[in-house]
Amino acid sequence: MARGDHHVVSEEGGAPHVPVLLDEVLEAVGATAGETVIDGTFGAGGYTRALLATGADVIGIDRDPTAIEAGQGLVDESGGRLRLVHGRFSGLDVHAGDLGRAPADAVVLDLGVSSMQLDQAERGFSFRFDGPLDMRMEREGATAADVVNTMPQRDLTRLIGLLGEEKRASAVSRAIAERRKSEPFSRTADLAAVIEKVVGRPSKGKQIHPATRTFQALRIHVNRELDEVVEALAAAERVLKPGGRLVVVTFHSLEDRIVKRFFADRSRTRAGGSRHMPEVDVPPATFELVGRGARDPSDEEIARNPRARSAKLRAGRRTDAPARDIDGEALGLPRVAAVEQVGG
Repeated sequence: MARGDHHVVSEEGGAPHVPVLLDEVLEAVGATAGETVIDGTFGAGGYTRALLATGADVIGIDRDPTAIEAGQGLVDESGGRLRLVHGRFSGLDVHAGDLGRAPADAVVLDLGVSSMQLDQAERGFSFRFDGPLDMRMEREGATAADVVNTMPQRDLTRLIGLLGEEKRASAVSRAIAERRKSEPFSRTADLAAVIEKVVGRPSKGKQIHPATRTFQALRIHVNRELDEVVEALAAAERVLKPGGRLVVVTFHSLEDRIVKRFFADRSRTRAGGSRHMPEVDVPPATFELVGRGARDPSDEEIARNPRARSAKLRAGRRTDAPARDIDGEALGLPRVAAVEQVGG
């Protein structure tokens, strides 16, 4: 995923690339000179630049080759303290090991899609700009057009309903299936127009476009974003040294549910415990929670950057307990038809 300078799924136009919850992230990371911090979602380098300013060494990871190319100037400025890796953050422990920087002192994950990607019409992420219906972060594999043109209607309904949390998923998928019989979809504006006819234009004062949820669902699906989140959390658990910090910023409920359940599961010290159900042993906790619950952006930050309004920060500190296997379904990972089952 390409992050670090973030959007909110309503896609308001014109917002600059501003790192969300930056002060809170830096506080939770607590980086000092000489420590190794993995920025698993480099994006436009917003967090990485601030982390470098603390004196820490940073490994920046991004699956989008455009982000890695754009970050080379920051590499040159860093005096050897920044390494950029083109790859998925689900393998962040492997990337750090390959660079000889494991175990790490901290991992930062800023989830979702970057403003940088949304603002490039040719990437096909946004309904604000007409472009090819693509949405692939790595520019390989099945596209969003492949999904909407070939996925069975029943699966499309489930995808839009689960990953987009669209209440009218059935009606949207039906309209897509009917239209593609005569002409396949190839452009973002075309798909957005069909969705708008079903969902209706936003009422005055309503903040999200009618295509928002469907586009979110397609993007998450094409890039396996939620699977990547689960695998990245497990990779962070493996790579962090005792006392190491994991800081995660989420932007919608599907991501946040997974992260919240991960930290709850990994910080548990007991389970059960009543006269009807005795306590059962649980594995040693691998994280201690940092703070109580999620941290939200301040009203001042939201006023400066509306894209921050749905952001939540959760953090934990690694214990010395061994890393454990991870169960995505137990963390709330939705199951839909695989990307590999559609397109060519």
